[in-house]
Amino acid sequence: QPCWSEYLTTCIEQNTVLKCTCPISECCAQPTAAFIRSILSSEEVVAKYEKAVLRSYVECCSNLTWCTNPQGCDQILCKDGLGYGEACSKCSWVSCFSCSFPEAHYPASCNHMSHMTCAKCNHGFCWHCLKPWRPTHKDYYNCSAMVSKAARQEKRFQDYNERCTFHHQAREFAVSLRNRVSSISEMPEIRTLTFVLDTCKVLEQARKVLAYSCVYSYYSQDTERVDIMEEQIESLELHTNTL
Repeated sequence: QPCWSEYLTTCIEQNTVLKCTCPISECCAQPTAAFIRSILSSEEVVAKYEKAVLRSYVECCSNLTWCTNPQGCDQILCKDGLGYGEACSKCSWVSCFSCSFPEAHYPASCNHMSHMTCAKCNHGFCWHCLKPWRPTHKDYYNCSAMVSKAARQEKRFQDYNERCTFHHQAREFAVSLRNRVSSISEMPEIRTLTFVLDTCKVLEQARKVLAYSCVYSYYSQDTERVDIMEEQIESLELHTNTL
């Protein structure tokens, strides 16, 4: 039993316990969950094993995922509806079910948020950092597209990028304000602050939609649809700035 305990503990620490087999080279039998729990005496090690089993189960289920809150959250989300974004019941962070981007980004699509391709030279690059998607491509900025067109595209990108960055910063301000208001505990009429907290939440959501609308508008090829959307964005931005 001590040998098995040491062997299983090592597998758990190395995160290989779910694939481990009998230590005897001729035997390919895998230890059962009941056997592992009966061998291990450390509650801490057992807890790590349980987490490994849970992690494996979530990764195997297409309708389950972990909350992607960058601040850290151990909540499991279940896909529901269209999957544009799922709000965590624990921390309220809204995650995207369809890609690895850390938060829901509607109306921008998942393709908008990651792998981009140059229409002229077919070079792939990352939208997040603008670095080449394939290391073999030497210089994206030496693309053979016309300079005048490239200049217009660069100016257009800068305009949308500045708008997107502004809305993300404004959203962070709303989050910071809500946290500061929430920390006030000495005021006797704390309920009077409910309106301020609700307003901050509305601002957070509005700024998020405005930011990702910039991404959608920049990459969309449907001019008519973008024109209609730009009118709606302008109205939302006006009311958001007023709020």
